[in-house]
Amino acid sequence: MIPLGLIIVIVIADVFTDKSSQLGPLLIVAPAVTASFAGPRLTGLMGALAVAGQILSALAEGTGITAGLQIQVVGLAVVSGFLVALRAVRDLRERQLAQTRSIAAAAQEVLIRPLPKRCGSLRIATDYIAAELEARVGGDLYAAARADRATRVIIGDVRGKGLLVIKDTSLLLGAFHGSAYRNLSLPHMAIHLGNAMYWSWAGAADDDPEAGESFVTVLLLDFPDHVGHVETISCGHPPPLLMHDGEVSALDARSPGLPLGITVPSEDQYVVDTFPFEVGDVLLLYTDGVIESASPNGTFYPLTKRMAAWGGTGGPEHLVRFVHEDLLRHAQGPLGDDAALIAIQRLPERAE
Repeated sequence: MIPLGLIIVIVIADVFTDKSSQLGPLLIVAPAVTASFAGPRLTGLMGALAVAGQILSALAEGTGITAGLQIQVVGLAVVSGFLVALRAVRDLRERQLAQTRSIAAAAQEVLIRPLPKRCGSLRIATDYIAAELEARVGGDLYAAARADRATRVIIGDVRGKGLLVIKDTSLLLGAFHGSAYRNLSLPHMAIHLGNAMYWSWAGAADDDPEAGESFVTVLLLDFPDHVGHVETISCGHPPPLLMHDGEVSALDARSPGLPLGITVPSEDQYVVDTFPFEVGDVLLLYTDGVIESASPNGTFYPLTKRMAAWGGTGGPEHLVRFVHEDLLRHAQGPLGDDAALIAIQRLPERAE
């Protein structure tokens, strides 16, 4: 209605103003405005109406079809045609982009499946914050699996981002699920994952020069049922944060291993650490996109301090929502890297 109203107003103004004032060329505004929000058909219709309005105003003034009018009509038609073509190309690209986004979203759902809200004696909540607003696939990953009366969890960060890391993420998660279901010990699981990534990148070195520089930081965790502790292995990943009785502490590894894929893993490279994890405790796992998120003045996000400010109310779902919102306020804009969060709370036996 707005472009149509513009045509009517311009034609009427052109008819009732002095003949020395030529308002007809302003009719190009109508198809130009239409192209900003409508498709090529409606844009073409407004262009045709603009041309008709140009001719109608000339006839109403009694000037007839002059050479000057013909030039104006041809110019108006040509510009309208360009606007129609531009809108058609834009619509085609928008459809292609929508298809690409849907494929990326499907890949994300297949690769990074949502963790169950309940797994054994654990209550789990997750969150994924993409660095790019339209991104659906990034280098951050997580998964959980049940095996032999225990829950095994992995969180990691593959070097790189976007569609290029889909293959690496798929390989690592497949290796994790396979080793978890085979009930491998945590050290042997780390070795299995390390071999999978190292030899995959070694085999791709000839075709991909950057494959030799690829790696993935990983944190492996084992939560035995009805036991008040958690076992961890860190492969260059940031330490989890534990909230116990309102106090927050980092579970630093005694001897963290190298990120996976840098070297061939050895038997003595990965050390299991055991930490208390009692009923009601909350464990927060995260990727470096959280702690490396900087404010406009360059201050990194103080995750430990902010988790303490959370207060422990509302459970893991409330914690990840609190950190998500607080992190975006701290960054005051898009994050510099993807960020993943997993909050895990141990439940009492009667809650199962």
